[in-house]
Amino acid sequence: MKRIFLILSIALLTISFTSGQTSEKKKYKAEQITIAPVINGILDEDIWQGGTWVDDFTQHEPYNGARATQRTEFKIVFDKDNIYVGIKAYDTSPDSIVNRLTRRDHEDGDIVGVIFDSYHDLRTGFLFGIASSGVKWDQIFTNDGQNEDESWDPNWWGKTSINSEGWIAEMKIPFSQLRFEENSGDVWGFEVIRTLYRKQETSLWQHIPKDAPGIVHLFGELSGLETIKPRKIFDVTPYAVGRTESFKADPENPFLAKGKKSGFNGGIDAKIGVTNNMTMDLTINPDFGQVEADPSQVNLSAYETFFEEKRPFFIEGNNITNFALGIGDGGIGNDNLFYSRRIGRRPQGYPDLEDGWNTDVPTNTNILGAAKLTGKTQDGLSVGFVEALTAEEQAEIDTVGGRKYQTVEPLTNYLVGRVQKDYKEGNTIIGGIFTSTNRNLDENLSQFMHKAAYTGGLDFTQYFKKKSWMFNVNSAFSLVQGSEDAILRTQTSSARYYQRPDNNHTVLDSSRTQLGGSGGRMQVMKLDGHWNFMLASIWKTPGFETNDLGFIREADQLLNLVWAGYNQWEPKGIYRRYNINGDVYTVHNFGGENLGMGLEYNGNMGFKNYWNAYLGGGFQSAGLETGLLRGGPSMKTPGSFRTHTGFETDERKKVVLDVSGNFNIGFENSSTNFYSEIELTFKPTNYLAITLSPGISKSYSELQYVDLKEYNGDDRYIFASIDQKTVNTSFRINLNLSPNLTLQYWGQPFIATGKYYNHKFITDPMAGEYHDRFASYKTNQISYSDEVYYG
Repeated sequence: MKRIFLILSIALLTISFTSGQTSEKKKYKAEQITIAPVINGILDEDIWQGGTWVDDFTQHEPYNGARATQRTEFKIVFDKDNIYVGIKAYDTSPDSIVNRLTRRDHEDGDIVGVIFDSYHDLRTGFLFGIASSGVKWDQIFTNDGQNEDESWDPNWWGKTSINSEGWIAEMKIPFSQLRFEENSGDVWGFEVIRTLYRKQETSLWQHIPKDAPGIVHLFGELSGLETIKPRKIFDVTPYAVGRTESFKADPENPFLAKGKKSGFNGGIDAKIGVTNNMTMDLTINPDFGQVEADPSQVNLSAYETFFEEKRPFFIEGNNITNFALGIGDGGIGNDNLFYSRRIGRRPQGYPDLEDGWNTDVPTNTNILGAAKLTGKTQDGLSVGFVEALTAEEQAEIDTVGGRKYQTVEPLTNYLVGRVQKDYKEGNTIIGGIFTSTNRNLDENLSQFMHKAAYTGGLDFTQYFKKKSWMFNVNSAFSLVQGSEDAILRTQTSSARYYQRPDNNHTVLDSSRTQLGGSGGRMQVMKLDGHWNFMLASIWKTPGFETNDLGFIREADQLLNLVWAGYNQWEPKGIYRRYNINGDVYTVHNFGGENLGMGLEYNGNMGFKNYWNAYLGGGFQSAGLETGLLRGGPSMKTPGSFRTHTGFETDERKKVVLDVSGNFNIGFENSSTNFYSEIELTFKPTNYLAITLSPGISKSYSELQYVDLKEYNGDDRYIFASIDQKTVNTSFRINLNLSPNLTLQYWGQPFIATGKYYNHKFITDPMAGEYHDRFASYKTNQISYSDEVYYG
């Protein structure tokens, strides 16, 4: 999130020695009422006229610990079913209140909110926020604020109004939307927040200093709720969807002859309270058509592209089912035992076609039904279970003699079970996970798909010195089972390449019907202070395989990393805040080979004119690529240097410009890559936003894998130089008709070109000099016919 309002969530990584003492906890007692107020955003009922109104807010950003520049008051009342919140956000310049309509959870303007730690476990917070325009923003904080779940959309009511003294927010929050146990209402954790958008100022009722390694455990306290009783949630939402797809007509293909396809679908989503703090989500024949499509990409590597999950059913509560084995964002940071995009994926099989045949292959696998149980008990036990059943998918084939069908994805059952237990007020956390994938395979699919796949893991986290230091270890195992052909395919996949002729630490066994492995991550982190540090190790044995329900790009790795960062947030000179960080890492495989080492650096700064800028990059030494020849021997590769930079103008304005770019260069002139994007957002009114994002990418690689051929009884690895160019433009329109109704359009036309030339073959992959490792074909050694090169 870009909003200053979310500075709370990164308090773990920011600190000031001058404000290092935790403030004494404030206390507020809610009042019980018998007549519920009408939620109109005016606060004109008698219950709001007297009683305890509290102000005394303190800045969190930009001047941590200073008094808020505008006064804020709040009052809390409740009845047997709901808790009611009234907030008066006074403003000496009410005409300057930023009052923009946006989609839910995409707040853009002045905001107020409340957070309840109804478990009072000092780790979990339920946020209910509302903008001055009436747009809702809600999320769950877990792990003392380290994790955020914005997909959580509870059912509650909120209204706002603007007057000559500022603006008012009135909320009605059913107890069914909060999780707590009976007789647990003596004390809740409680916080009230306000963002003054034009100044990018966040103020809190309970001050949280920036030297705090966490946020939820520092909330104030809410009492007076002793008489309330938990309420179970029960929401059922039926849906119906019609869709039309248009494309270029092909008279010779009966599946494309009309140039258009139409369809209708329907199903049911439900959210049911199993207990007062455990919720069951159910979906029957779900439709994810409302989810934004993935961006288009051209992938010529041997590795799978990772796509983020966007489907609300799987996003909500994923902080519980998450079991990460990586570090950072992208690349190795995506490694996880649960990658929900596997459920409902594009079918993995493809029909066998003869000349003149046409086929219609499903673009995704239908999810017949899915259930999810999530929650946390009062004594700190977090539970997350996901069960899903996906349909058998068949490709329809038009043959010369009629129609036939071939299965391209089997009937499959997926299961994820995750538990975690907090001890000692969240200072000790122990957990475990188990996943399974079971498929009903036919003879064709059994040749390349696992019949069953299982993973499991244990995790342990310990905080020290008031959560200033943390030790964490996640350890996992995997086991896949299937036919000899399927397990051979797993052994020879791009994740491990057992067949490499110089691979002396694994054994390729074509008679195997199962493959097992293990992996893990260990971290030691300093969380407080201007200076933060991390030591980390990640390991994945050659047989570690999680891609049936998880995600792993490469196994057979040992990575060690040292990271340090410095944060400064008190405004001085031209900046409001900045941070810099860097790391050094080494990578080996389980054969003891050094695959490479490198260093990375990053920095960003927020300026007093509300612009932001960043710069980063890294250097990677020369090393070994075990996968470049795609099953052939390891090959020495040159080192490389990369950098990225960008800036964003004041996001408060009607016109916002975001410019970014990156540049990579391989030493020995082995490769170059350049990408640049300009994002222009125009907000002509408070209810309309238009965004245009053109981008251009140009790359060159001297060694792009082409094919493996036999030559004089030996394997010959064919490569070529390649130039690639991509031009794309994303166009988005958000028309917000009300706080609860939005029309959106998003499209991304793009053009991609690639040119192979200067074909070559590998001669000595371990030669000392880079250009001695391959030889280019001479003109008389290669020919071109029917769009195919021969050599």
